[in-house]
Formats: sequence, C-alpha cells, structure tokens
Amino acid sequence: MNKGIAAVSWGHGRIDLFWADADSALVHRAFEDSRWAEPESLGGTLTAPPAATAWAVDQLQVFAVFPDGQLWNRFWDGQRWHDWESLGGDLTGTPAASSWGADRIDVWAAGQDGGLWHRFWNGARWVDWERLER
Repeated sequence: MNKGIAAVSWGHGRIDLFWADADSALVHRAFEDSRWAEPESLGGTLTAPPAATAWAVDQLQVFAVFPDGQLWNRFWDGQRWHDWESLGGDLTGTPAASSWGADRIDVWAAGQDGGLWHRFWNGARWVDWERLER
C-alpha cells in the first residue's frame, strides 16, 4: 500500500497526522504545546492513504477506503474518537475531504466504475452519494 499521509489543523499550534501502519491500520499523531504526542492506533484496514478534515476547534473527521470498497470514517468530538462508521460506496484509491464549517463536511473518492463520487454531511445527516462528471 502507498504509505501516504493526511494532515489537518483545527487551530493555532495544532497539527493532526494520519497514516496507515505496516498492518494497514490507521495511526494518528498530534502536535500540540510545541511537542508531538505518541502515535495511537485507530484500527481499521485501509487500502489506501486516509483523508482528514477539521470542521471546528477540536473537531476532526478522518476517512478511508477499506477492502470492502466502502468509505469508512471516524470522528473526534473533542473528547474521544467515535467508532468506525461505513458511508458505503463502491470505491477505490485515496479519498479527499474538506469542510467549510460545522454544518458541512465533503468527501470525494474514485469509484470502481471509474467515476468521481461525492458525499456530504449537511449538519443533520450524510447525503447520499452522487456521481460527478469529470
């Protein structure tokens, strides 16, 4: 697997890094208070590098495609990591993620059909996948 890395920041002096370890599990490491915390395993089985975004201070979302071809995500709510949740899909490759605020998270991934697929959080729920034309 490609050992790519995702990086995101939710505030001054804070960086969160995500990557897959040798067993394809997600690893997280944070930089805060001028030092790096110890890496922590967040589990899962990634088939490609993850994507991450922050939607507010101390609020993170990380995405990865698993061997089942579905997009899976975990989020940090400021106190704990929530369990992996499937967002479905028939995907391949490395996803991309972005947010413009607390009520909007977007994620994109290549489909096994060769198309570009998009899904987003609208503040209340995940809106169904849509295929974007290239």
